[in-house]
Amino acid sequence: MESLGVYKRLVLVGLLAMVLPTVKAQESIDLATFSGRFGFPTSYTELENAKAEEAIGLVNLKAPVVFNDKLIWFSSLTYTQSRVLGDKVGTELNPDPIDLYAFILQTGLIYRTSETNAFHLLFVPRLMTDFGSVTAESWQWGAIGMYEHTYGERLTMRYGVMYNGEWSGALFVPLIDVNWKISNKWSLTGLLPIYGKLNYQINPNATAGLSLFGLITSYDLSKGDYADTYMERRSIDLALFGRQRLFGNFHAELRFGYAIGRAYEQYDKSEKIDARISLIRIGDDRGEPLNPQFDPGMFTSLRLVYNLPLD
Repeated sequence: MESLGVYKRLVLVGLLAMVLPTVKAQESIDLATFSGRFGFPTSYTELENAKAEEAIGLVNLKAPVVFNDKLIWFSSLTYTQSRVLGDKVGTELNPDPIDLYAFILQTGLIYRTSETNAFHLLFVPRLMTDFGSVTAESWQWGAIGMYEHTYGERLTMRYGVMYNGEWSGALFVPLIDVNWKISNKWSLTGLLPIYGKLNYQINPNATAGLSLFGLITSYDLSKGDYADTYMERRSIDLALFGRQRLFGNFHAELRFGYAIGRAYEQYDKSEKIDARISLIRIGDDRGEPLNPQFDPGMFTSLRLVYNLPLD
């Protein structure tokens, strides 16, 4: 038990060193997240009397290693498991159900040059697969670079770019990370345009608001006759949320929203995009997806979060 207490103190010291200049803007951090998401059944666009439903599980863990008051090695590991279950619409060329797995590691250095400025450089390897056969092609390589500036007690911003070598081609995403304590009740947080939250503090134990999550991912398919294809997933999840502290540092968060532009598109591995800047595609000469598409729709998710206060 004593060793656990020592570990907790080390983690707290590391997180405080990482965000101390922004404590007024960010008063806590989600150290561990466990999430389940369910997409309600929607119809296929070109198939009659057939529907598909989506389920996604997620685990995210964060940990820092402190070298000194200026240099920190920060790591975040995310695991997701996605399943799309249709009304037996698969063929020998199209999976049904669609089962996709992702392990995404963000690890690298945070170097603080002063109390108001810092640089973040993270290496981002990904294992993106259906676990038919994990090979070198199942790995993707990316990076994130950001510059941080604290504008005052209530506002810290980071500016940068994310790169990832997707199966469809090179993906570049301009990033703006914001921690803005608008007032005693309202705050805006997130790494835009990937995720963000507009928070309203109801009381010290409960918050509610609006959440955004949008990401493009692609997976190596290696099962059966569709082993020479890949699956690209796109979705922008816009949701209302409510968050309640259960006990200690554990919180439950319920979300209900709509998956805008959600798509699971299967392509031959020879079909690529020259490049993509966020949602803007450059040189996309791919044909129609090989698999049937289903409509966007409503979803709900439940999260269990271990949140570490920084004050």
